[in-house]
Amino acid sequence: MTEVLFVAAAKPQFGVLADSVRKFNALGARVHLAATFHLESSAEEVATLELAGLHQLPRSVAHRSQALRRKARTSPLGMRVWMQSKPDSWLRDRARRADVIVALDPGAVYTVWRLAQYNRSAAAMFGLAPGLKAVEGLTSQGGSVQRRSVIPPLDAVARDVRRSVDGLPAAVMRTATARPVMRSTVGARLWRTAVTAPGVPTRVRAATSRYVAEGMQWAGRTSGAAIALADAASKIPDLGLKAQLLDEGVMKEITKGLSPRHLDRAVAAQLAFADSEFAAGRIGKAAGALDRALFLDFHRVLHIDQLSSPLAKDAEGFVAPLYRSKAMQALSRPQGRKTPYRKAPADRPLRLLVTTSANDNFLHHILDHFGDHPGVELRFLDLAASKHLKRIAWAGRRMLEDRLSGGTSDYQEEVERLFRPYLDWADTVFLDWSVGPAGMLTTIDPGDTRIVVRLHSYEAFTRWPHMTDFSRVDDLVFVAPHVKDLAVSLVPQLRGDHAPRFHIVDNAMDLSGFARPKPAEARFNLGLIGISQVAKDPKWAVDVLERVRRHDERYRLILVGGDMDPKTSRATREYRREFEKELAPLEESGAVVRLGPTDDVPSKLQEIGTIISSSVREGCHVGLMEGAASAAVPVARDWPFYAGKPNSARTLYPEGWVVGSPEEAAKRILEATATEDAWRNAGKLAAEHALSVWDWPVVQKHFEKLFLEDR
Repeated sequence: MTEVLFVAAAKPQFGVLADSVRKFNALGARVHLAATFHLESSAEEVATLELAGLHQLPRSVAHRSQALRRKARTSPLGMRVWMQSKPDSWLRDRARRADVIVALDPGAVYTVWRLAQYNRSAAAMFGLAPGLKAVEGLTSQGGSVQRRSVIPPLDAVARDVRRSVDGLPAAVMRTATARPVMRSTVGARLWRTAVTAPGVPTRVRAATSRYVAEGMQWAGRTSGAAIALADAASKIPDLGLKAQLLDEGVMKEITKGLSPRHLDRAVAAQLAFADSEFAAGRIGKAAGALDRALFLDFHRVLHIDQLSSPLAKDAEGFVAPLYRSKAMQALSRPQGRKTPYRKAPADRPLRLLVTTSANDNFLHHILDHFGDHPGVELRFLDLAASKHLKRIAWAGRRMLEDRLSGGTSDYQEEVERLFRPYLDWADTVFLDWSVGPAGMLTTIDPGDTRIVVRLHSYEAFTRWPHMTDFSRVDDLVFVAPHVKDLAVSLVPQLRGDHAPRFHIVDNAMDLSGFARPKPAEARFNLGLIGISQVAKDPKWAVDVLERVRRHDERYRLILVGGDMDPKTSRATREYRREFEKELAPLEESGAVVRLGPTDDVPSKLQEIGTIISSSVREGCHVGLMEGAASAAVPVARDWPFYAGKPNSARTLYPEGWVVGSPEEAAKRILEATATEDAWRNAGKLAAEHALSVWDWPVVQKHFEKLFLEDR
């Protein structure tokens, strides 16, 4: 009779377990179950199990020593289960007599490994299927089988690791790749060498590299973990597995807010796998790999949540490897229109459909104006308001599958069914933000409807423009020349014969409401509108504040807007932590005042005498323009991302507004605010420029020309 011991830390799926126990019994095994979950509360389900024995293990360490309770609080789940179970004599006795010991869940793995040290002849397994295989092996060999434990013996652990084994996490192989080993340079190097050793089977190499990476991460060696996975990947011929390991390594660094060192290799591996699957006609897998390549290449931690981006140096060079991929070339092949869009009707108003998905921040004035325009019949569609439209608008992988298939698809049919009624009604569709909905819309032929898309700035740092068929977009609107330059350098379709017409149109802003009288004391108040993104770099503004306060302590900085969300990414969380540390003493002294989010920016700007743009990159920076309209003195950083390029902050704003360093910013502020008259005169000139160039009565004419004349 084969003796089997199950150990469970979590309540199992009893239906599955009952079927498995019957299979064990059919092989002549006697099955015993020891559990730390509450057996009494599951009495009815447990009664369905054909067990030879059942035992409730201690469910806590509440009655143990204070030291043990304290240790349990900081230990992984597997360690806590062992601490609870170790004193149980029934468990130890049953483990000594067992032929097979099976952990039913991850929380029980460490306990089973420890029990296997008492009975070296037992097979220690994780999972019902491996446990059943072990019993079958015993049965087929007359009750004798070589121990095939999936949990490493204690002898595999170095002496220093053995001494601290109670602190190890409970999982397969982790005893040999634990923190004490990986904290050692020698140990870490040894394991990195092991994952590249010749003659190791592919799947064993992959599994080992993952355990090594996990151990390194536990030891605080995040980059070491990424290197281990990359080293193993270099020895693996399987394109899919190679791509997966490199992906895992890159993501380990990204989740820590680091720019991954093997990003190029990870993206190249996904593209190679995509090309291989595409050539073999496996479109689904090709689309999945291409989707992953685009996700990694345009991850927000690389481009949005940092103070710089690989795109700043050479945007065209950054995407060049992407477009060498055969799958990517197929994706970006222009489909074009079947017919040109129809001219504006002469016998009725233009039917204008304005659409977006959730973000209508820059549409209010457009909707108000054209909603009352005698020559326009307006409809507004928020795709996010319909669960069906929202689902297809952001279905990135389905878009890729559709484009790679080269014909019709279920996705294309769904887009036709849901969006065609809007296209049939409209003469012109104006889609704000060139993100998911733009990719969705361009999967189908627009018929004779004109398609106008606006790209702000954020979109250029995402994958979505690369998933959009711009040959089906008639007009592409940019908010500034430098944004157009970046987008064109990134997306080859915007440089070809099928590229849409380009327009530069400022954001719709009602700036006249910002012209309010400022009190004399506002002269010493610096203001920053919007601090919710790392790219706003408010630490630069703090640096400027400290420089002007060395000359006059009456200067202070007023921050308007919500804080950065630490949940956005590790990189955002780290920046905010450093920023808060700098801010604390300044807030305490009154040098910095935080006003938080507001719906009434004009009233807050009344108290601000100098408006600052501290960003590393911007589209047009609405906050600075609003501040200028309020007669605050504008001080704009020469946004580092665009500095020195043909178009930048220096070409967007008047001469004198833009500064190259905190020193220059402080000098401009001190000179412009040296006297009240000088300050008011500088503010008056700024307001005149803002109202004459960016105010809605001026900008609305550009939109009227775009919709009603440029056809």
